[in-house]
Amino acid sequence: MNIGIVGTGMIARMVGENFASWDIGVAAVAGTPKSIDQINELADKFGAAGRYTDYHDLVADPAVDTVYVAVPNFLHYAVSEAALCAGKDVVCEKPLASNYTEAQKVAALAKEKGRFLWEAVVTTRQPNFRLVRDELLPRIGTVKAVTVNYSQYSSRYDAFRAGDVLPAFDPAKAGGAIMDIGLYTLTYTIGLFGEPTKATYLPNIERGIDTSGIAILQYDGFTAVDICAKDCGAPSVMQIQGTDGYLVSNSQPNICGPVTLHMNDGTEECFDLSKPVMWQAEFEEFVRQQETGDLEECYRQLDESLLVSRIQNTIRYDSGVIFPQDEA
Repeated sequence: MNIGIVGTGMIARMVGENFASWDIGVAAVAGTPKSIDQINELADKFGAAGRYTDYHDLVADPAVDTVYVAVPNFLHYAVSEAALCAGKDVVCEKPLASNYTEAQKVAALAKEKGRFLWEAVVTTRQPNFRLVRDELLPRIGTVKAVTVNYSQYSSRYDAFRAGDVLPAFDPAKAGGAIMDIGLYTLTYTIGLFGEPTKATYLPNIERGIDTSGIAILQYDGFTAVDICAKDCGAPSVMQIQGTDGYLVSNSQPNICGPVTLHMNDGTEECFDLSKPVMWQAEFEEFVRQQETGDLEECYRQLDESLLVSRIQNTIRYDSGVIFPQDEA
């Protein structure tokens, strides 16, 4: 996999510095004319020959076979579309797009072109998530209640309160809690239990954007409560309660850290299959799929992303958090 990175922000830096250890080459870096210093810095750091101030030039670079989209949410669709049209595979940071309509379009384009399109949502590719889904859930009997809490006070919230609206809290740039950390809580719950029978979102809205909120997902026989907050903090937890016992993980749903199984008879077992780096499992999966041509599994995962996007889009819109892209 020879990646071209579009974006010079924090996520591009944190993920990109691990590529070499995962046998992924960085062929190019793209940003904007204003970020030329950052482009050169990252290109030097990652050993990339291509350096571009326009992502269209990067997707046209023959040395790039896969484009890593690491720009603000509202640009995900445009960059992914350009890359797919140029015949490249795409790793797009979450969310896949600003709304479900855009997500559908870019997914359909990937399938039409026969290209790989992965949403880098981490959660469902973490070894501990798969352990819970495939082996531990059946051991706790009939599920009765689920809680997923990802609350993390954002440093950008201080700027927002002071009147400086950064992309993370900008409706015009598809920001807000449910589009960011809320996507991980939804992905965790829906990844385990599928489509809910009913979903609602109760957000705290400031200046047109949800700074925090609670998503309520109803299933046959139980309800899941997904809490996401960027305006306050609390310990992260994923807790699944069943008739025979319960599962608990005191970690963020993107990390999916150690899991403890507590049975009603008082016994407990602890499990941890974590990789050394948070993004390692997903990129190893991307490389495996690309090298083996496993489009079937790629598109299965893509359909999971589309389901989450649809529910996310519906509950956000119905709760009054509306983006300009929604009205296009």
